Amino acid sequence: MSATSSTVEGQPDTRARLVEAASELFSRQGYAATGVKAVLAAARAPYGSLYHFFPGGKQELGVAAVERGGERYRELLEAAYPPGADVVESTAASFVLAADILEASDYADACPIATIALEVASTDEPMRAAAAAAFESWLKVLEERFTTAGMTEDRAREVAVEIFCLIEGADLLARTARSTAPLQTARRAAVNAVAAGLAASRNERADQGKAAR
Repeated sequence: MSATSSTVEGQPDTRARLVEAASELFSRQGYAATGVKAVLAAARAPYGSLYHFFPGGKQELGVAAVERGGERYRELLEAAYPPGADVVESTAASFVLAADILEASDYADACPIATIALEVASTDEPMRAAAAAAFESWLKVLEERFTTAGMTEDRAREVAVEIFCLIEGADLLARTARSTAPLQTARRAAVNAVAAGLAASRNERADQGKAAR
């Protein structure tokens, strides 16, 4: 193998390390508070590699980090809501999982992009758009699971947004209080919301069936 081919093959790994390091550091420390040198050190990457892979510099890396964090959380949601599973039980389990992750990380790890999204939403349009797209992809997972379980499309959207807000808000409160109690409270509210959404959709379809006769 030539030196040139070895360098080319190693490039994707370097890029991936940069994105993973940025995703973790930005989510824990904040985007503005994390310098490029810290990302390079965590990624074990030479300085020139940043602008080789991200000509737009830190902002372009930030977009990639948000996208990667969004992908990781979407994959976690998909695993928490297996196709065909009881969505009420899956909702309860997802909040338990969130609490376990938070405790295991000593309240450092929660939503992988919330910290960044709050920081850049009104100051950095490319990163705001990346965060919005990531959040939308999570909502789509929940919507698909809820509609498959029997909710109407409109109600599935509403309940998905409600679950999103419950877990994000509970994560924030749990991190600051250093307690999983907020997630336990939010879990009960989320379970009730999903169960109520399913029941309301069944009743709505039943009423429509009666009206059609």
